[in-house]
Amino acid sequence: MNNDNKNDHEKNKPVGLFADKAYETTPDVSSTPSDNTSKYTVAQSIATQDNQPVSTEASATTAPASKMTKKTIASGEPLKLAVVGHTNTGKTSILRTLLRDVYFGEVKNEAATTRHVEQAQLTDSRTGEVLVALYDTPGLEDASGLMDWLEDNTASRRDGIERLQQFLAADVAQGADSYDLPYDYSQEAKVIRQLLTSDMAIYVVDAREPVLGKYKDELAILSWAAIPVMPVFNFTDSQNANIDDWQTMLARRNLHISTRFDSVAFEFEDEMRLWKNLATMLTHSEMLEQLMQRRTEDWAQLYDEANIIIADFLLNVAAFVREINEDDDPLPVLQQMQEAVRQSERAMQHNLLNLYKFYDNAVAATPLELQAYQQDPFDPELLKSYGIRTTSGAAAGALLGLGIDAAALGTTLGLGAAIGGIAGGLLSNTSSIADRITGVKRLYIDPATLTLLATRALDLLTALRHRGHAATDATQLLYKGSSLGTSLTDDSDHADEDNNPITVWPAHKLPSELKKARGKPQWSSLSSGKSEQAQLLRTDMAWSLSGKLQLYKHES
Repeated sequence: MNNDNKNDHEKNKPVGLFADKAYETTPDVSSTPSDNTSKYTVAQSIATQDNQPVSTEASATTAPASKMTKKTIASGEPLKLAVVGHTNTGKTSILRTLLRDVYFGEVKNEAATTRHVEQAQLTDSRTGEVLVALYDTPGLEDASGLMDWLEDNTASRRDGIERLQQFLAADVAQGADSYDLPYDYSQEAKVIRQLLTSDMAIYVVDAREPVLGKYKDELAILSWAAIPVMPVFNFTDSQNANIDDWQTMLARRNLHISTRFDSVAFEFEDEMRLWKNLATMLTHSEMLEQLMQRRTEDWAQLYDEANIIIADFLLNVAAFVREINEDDDPLPVLQQMQEAVRQSERAMQHNLLNLYKFYDNAVAATPLELQAYQQDPFDPELLKSYGIRTTSGAAAGALLGLGIDAAALGTTLGLGAAIGGIAGGLLSNTSSIADRITGVKRLYIDPATLTLLATRALDLLTALRHRGHAATDATQLLYKGSSLGTSLTDDSDHADEDNNPITVWPAHKLPSELKKARGKPQWSSLSSGKSEQAQLLRTDMAWSLSGKLQLYKHES
């Protein structure tokens, strides 16, 4: 490398642990004005408004000289973390899940989807302070070929950074479009350039892949950057995972600290373990410790908010009541009530999706595409699938399938002894004496339907908490550790599994909050049409019920 080229590169050194060793991406980048502040705009994820990633291909190499004093991570500075690995190992997928952002990058089941370095930030949700800058890099496409080039064109007696330095200055690192060369290692150059401007890196491993020579060459090249590298196993939920073989190979390369983080089958504990392991490799880990504390608090707060959403929905439905004259046909009113409850459940589901940043749109498959969530909550077969048994009999089955308590209709609607015979076995919804005198009948949503709605809502919440933001298939949503629910009573005792094997409580034993709501029609916006006023009236009861819902959770 001649002195003129060296001087040109010295003018625009990027920031990082070995920033003075990185070279420009392409020859024309140096023409970028140094005062172009737009080059330093970064994506804000996690509790920020701007959630759009930006390319850092140029920004890493065109920062002004005043920004180039940093040589190693210091206390109080954000951690620069490069995400590297072979093509199609799920680097962008892992970042999507860490960022809780289904829009970050592009995820496809094909190689080399990411062609440029993309940056995003993890911030303190309370202060907005940047804690970690994440860099999504292109896949290493031909590390074995690059290793051959390095062996043939660099001196083995030089240290790793010097050899990478020489590679970045060579024509093969600039791209075959600009040079008449048989090799194009421009994608590898982007990765190496980012490594030299980062404090540490995670090396993403597809746990389903066998240990091959190309992966060994990748790790050898990464080690030359002289920054801490931690392998992260993705797709660990697969039955074809080869983690033991990988760990043996990694140990031979002095990589003894690794972790598992499945971007599809998400576990919050796995994420915390990832940050903890990275922290052990740093001299100054204050930023990661702050990140772990804040994300733990945020995760718990999300769970509290989700249970409030579910509790408020259940109380709104439980308090729903319609009045009819005793001689009126109830079926038209029943159908109207059904539709109101369906829409209310859909709104609750959307609120949960949005809370966990999954959004019910075309970006990725959502839980509402699953048959279990599309099925009508008033379908008698759905009740049976949740282990909710209804009273036998054609007339009773028709009404209970509609989710309306037959006992509330009395025996004056032409159903005669069929309804009279089952009324004693149901939670009483009979009207008051005054209603009987005036000939008024009140229709409620029955306990079986309330039990099903509660169980299905908690199933959805559990699934969302175990779904990575890189999941693209609706069937990837369901939590493997759960069936359709649990079997806990109002007092947290186990229910009779023969009667209620998979519901949150026995259908005949509603929580006290829901029982109370059934006598408070003013609590339901479905009854009054006054949404804000009704919600305020049931607020305290929603907090109380949400605490009980957390006793019914699938997770420990």
